[in-house]
Amino acid sequence: MSIKRALVSVSDKRGIVEFCRELSQLGVEIISTGGTSSLLAKEGVPVIGISDVTGFPEIMDGRVKTLHPAVHSGLLAVRDNEEHTRQMRELGLDYIDLVVVNLYPFAETIAKPGVSYEEAIENIDIGGPTMLRSAAKNHAFVSVVVDADDYAGVLAEVRENGDTTLATRKRLAAKVFRHTAAYDALISDYLSNVTGEPLPERYTVTYEKIQDLRYGENPHQKAAFYRKPLAGGDTLTAAEQLHGKELSYNNINDANAALQIVKEFDEPAVVAVKHMNPCGVGVGESIFEAYQKAYNADPVSIFGGIVAANRYIDSDTANLLKDVFLEIILAPGFTDEALEILTKKKNIRLLKIGELGAAAGRKSSLVVTSVEGGMVVQESDVHSIGEGDLKTVTDRQPTEAELKQLLFAWKVVKHVKSNAIVLAADDMTIGVGAGQMNRVGAAKIAIEQAGAKAQGAVLASDAFFPMGDTVEAAAAAGITAIIQPGGSIKDEESIKAANAHGIAMVFTGVRHFKH
Repeated sequence: MSIKRALVSVSDKRGIVEFCRELSQLGVEIISTGGTSSLLAKEGVPVIGISDVTGFPEIMDGRVKTLHPAVHSGLLAVRDNEEHTRQMRELGLDYIDLVVVNLYPFAETIAKPGVSYEEAIENIDIGGPTMLRSAAKNHAFVSVVVDADDYAGVLAEVRENGDTTLATRKRLAAKVFRHTAAYDALISDYLSNVTGEPLPERYTVTYEKIQDLRYGENPHQKAAFYRKPLAGGDTLTAAEQLHGKELSYNNINDANAALQIVKEFDEPAVVAVKHMNPCGVGVGESIFEAYQKAYNADPVSIFGGIVAANRYIDSDTANLLKDVFLEIILAPGFTDEALEILTKKKNIRLLKIGELGAAAGRKSSLVVTSVEGGMVVQESDVHSIGEGDLKTVTDRQPTEAELKQLLFAWKVVKHVKSNAIVLAADDMTIGVGAGQMNRVGAAKIAIEQAGAKAQGAVLASDAFFPMGDTVEAAAAAGITAIIQPGGSIKDEESIKAANAHGIAMVFTGVRHFKH
């Protein structure tokens, strides 16, 4: 067999003229539609209009042009089936051996600010996916190309053999079905959101590969990094790597954890993360001051960690950062002087993230977590509180200074693995207890880390106190104020203990479990 006729209809016209010109020179007849046909004719590539094949005009603003038996018979006919061959001959139909189609730009359309529902719907392709699916189904005989990156490989095989190999056609067919599945998933997601069904009876998601990773969580595990098609510019998937080694699986998870924490703050903030838990968080008048606090929060654990900032890294801050072994520094940008300083370190990864908006304006998105045999989906935890949301439950009200530190600690503790306790003072974390099986155990870890700094500090808990033991431990360490959700049947026990020690305690009414 050989490729004699090709049907070409593309929205993304990258490389299509050159591809079709060489096909034509190799003796392939080109059939085309609408704008693609006009472009090829203008560039001097011989082309046959689709209406000359179907005997029917393109109608309804181009909505109906390839949905015709003359097209789909040529694509779906089984070439070694005598009955199919007889029907094709009797009806005067010709085979189509190659389909080159990419689809209306639905993703690009809905990404435009203020796009109307009508415009979005008009950019749902019907004829394109139908041709792609027909050709891909019949890949035993028909070649189908949906990606301009495959043009060169197809041309090389046609030059060599007059046709593509069956192995190539299988690979291209698989790519087509991935492509149409992703296209449909994006449309269904858009319509589900429009109709207010974010968690429908069938949940279909699609992601695009960013890169293969050397390995996963451990060297014996394969892994790759993917992004959602319309992910925001303030997400890790949109980050630009300016320097350093390729990201690893663990780098990506840690960097994302750091990014989510630093997004909590409007003032200059720096977060240091190890194993997806913050080991140091600081805010200040400048990013230089914020980094000093984040570093001093735990100068041991930051070694080999990830640092995220919500402001540009300047030269003064860079001079401090260069003296610590770090895997990644992530920020909205770096001054030229900072880059010159930091790029002298060969392996450190420097990531430029999009500008970070106001923390209070963050919108929830759906988060997918896989389990064996399935997945669970939930809204991301972007809940935030202010002073007006707090309920003081003790005899003593927190001071203004304590309130400021309580709200700071609350922003951090929501991102610490449960059971979680965070101690804070002077706009920085001084102790973090993460991932313990009981709450008092988490408190003891945080208090031990804080040492003498715990005297006069505040404590945040991601969930309520089932017993008064955490308050007792806090009091023994010199903690003066506590923030926690409340809601335990033993709240009175905790409140009584706090009152006995002169500790101010406020309830938020909201918990922040993180597993």
